[in-house]
Amino acid sequence: MSDSALRNVEIVPFRAEHGAAFYELNRAWLDEYDLYEAADEAQLADPVGTIIAPGGALFIALRGDEVVGTAAVVPHGVGEVELAKLTVCERARGLGLGRRLAEHCMEHARRSSAQRVVLVSSSKLGAALRLYESLGFVHQPPPAVLSYASADVFMQREL
Repeated sequence: MSDSALRNVEIVPFRAEHGAAFYELNRAWLDEYDLYEAADEAQLADPVGTIIAPGGALFIALRGDEVVGTAAVVPHGVGEVELAKLTVCERARGLGLGRRLAEHCMEHARRSSAQRVVLVSSSKLGAALRLYESLGFVHQPPPAVLSYASADVFMQREL
C-alpha cells in the first residue's frame, strides 16, 4: 500500500460485516508472535459483547471495502480506558495507520471523559512499543492482575 493509498483509508465504527476481518487480522499477529490466549478469543469472537456492549468502542480502518486495520477502546474503570486490539494489515504497516488508529481511539476516549488510557503489550512487539512511546505512553509497573499471561508491558497515558 502506498502513501497515497493510505490517504484513502477511512476510520469507521465497527459494523457486523467487519467481524471476520477483525478476527483474522488480530489472530494473525497474535499467532505470529505466539501471543494468542483464551482472553483474546473472547474479544475476537464476540467484539460486540466484550468491547462495545460494556461501553467501549471498536474502530475499523477501511480502504474501500477492505479492512486494513483495527483498534478498540475498552472501559477499564472510572475515567480509565484500555487501548486494545490495535493492528494493521502487513502491507499497510510503516505508513502511519497504526498511529492514526491510536490517535482516533485517544480522541474517542477524551470525548468520553476518560482521563487515562492504559494498555498491556508484550516486549516481543518492538514496533508497537515504539509507537506507544512516541504517543506519550509511559511504562508503568504492571497491576497485580493482568488479563493476559503473555503481557509483560504495561503503559499508560494521561489525557
